[in-house]
Amino acid sequence: MSLLWLYKKGMTVGEPVIRALLKRRAGKGKEITERLPERYGIASLPRPEGTLIWVHVASVGEAQSMLSLITLILDQMPQAHILVTSVTVTSSQLLADRLPERAFHQFSPIDHPGWVRHFLDHWKPDIVLWAESELWPNTLNLLSKRHVPVALLNAHMSPGSFRNWSRAKQMSRDMLSVFTIIMAQTQDDADRYLQLGGRSVVLTENLKYAASPLPCDANDLKALQNAIGHRAVWLYASTHDGEEELAVEIHAKLVQKFPSLLTIIAPRHPNRRDEIAVKIPAANTLFRGEDKKLPTPETQIYVADTLGEMGLLYRSAGVACIGRSFSRDGGGGHNPIEPALLECAILSGPDVHNLALIYEEMSRAGAAIIAETPDKLEKTLSDLLSSPARLKELQESGYAFADRKARSLTQIVEELEPLFLMANLPVLKVSA
Repeated sequence: MSLLWLYKKGMTVGEPVIRALLKRRAGKGKEITERLPERYGIASLPRPEGTLIWVHVASVGEAQSMLSLITLILDQMPQAHILVTSVTVTSSQLLADRLPERAFHQFSPIDHPGWVRHFLDHWKPDIVLWAESELWPNTLNLLSKRHVPVALLNAHMSPGSFRNWSRAKQMSRDMLSVFTIIMAQTQDDADRYLQLGGRSVVLTENLKYAASPLPCDANDLKALQNAIGHRAVWLYASTHDGEEELAVEIHAKLVQKFPSLLTIIAPRHPNRRDEIAVKIPAANTLFRGEDKKLPTPETQIYVADTLGEMGLLYRSAGVACIGRSFSRDGGGGHNPIEPALLECAILSGPDVHNLALIYEEMSRAGAAIIAETPDKLEKTLSDLLSSPARLKELQESGYAFADRKARSLTQIVEELEPLFLMANLPVLKVSA
């Protein structure tokens, strides 16, 4: 009796529990009630005619990193459409705003054999591109049976996941054999996939390097920059639990030296606004909100509790500490390339293990500063806000680093060539 059979049986027998859990998540705002059928493999849109490429991203970071590749594919394949699936509500909202014409979003189906079969029967993808995805046994098994070419991009395998999958080597080998190519983020990731039975494992640059600069509304940018004026300003971007309070603590120290200082806090999950409001002082604090309130001269703490405005905030602040690097949840870090491409100076705390390679390279290149403690973060901010020349140097170093790395898309496209040939699709090209 194989582990895959047991897994299939467990997912089938557990269907009532899965449905109940999804409804409970919807009640907490972690699923969209009217779109729950998509999680059961029931499409809410018709399949367009012609070539369909299925791109799966796990969450916001992966969604952002795939947009450059999605745009490239659609530009060079005018008859193609792209189905983008994700799991989180936040990613669905970002994609709704950012996906180009002929690309559309659906929530990915739970890895229940019947639901995945229904999903594949409807969409009939010509090729599949997964970014940093968890491994789904039933989905991979069904794609293999249908002979659909599949690539895993930005592949990451943590030591814990490697230990777990090593206990099911045959199942791991069967799953990984479905991928035509696996593009690993680091050599350690590549070695783990190879040991688990992956084939055609290659080491490529992190796909996040290939992201296009974040957009922003020109009128919103002008309005916010005018509201800030000549004030000293810094941004704590993509904050998690504990980091909003840290931003306020640092502000209280810095404002003694910079009396007109504006501290901008952009929570990673804006739906935490009520939780954040309880933790930080109400005096001189303003929440941007959906009506896009602008800071006044009296505003000291400006909470940007909105989605899709990081391009606006990075352009307006000039220096940012990237969140989930001092957070209470163990950290892990968020993408520093996005602000660097907008010439925003990069600071970070020490807990960036999910993106350690990026931060190590940027630190060595003088393109980012890692502050090991909150005190060092405050000291670094003070130094940068006191020295426009030093701030400009860090901004330019970050941009130069990100601009060089953005060319990683060329390597990724080259590695995807066999996948497109297998599906009888045109080979992609990247302009020099």
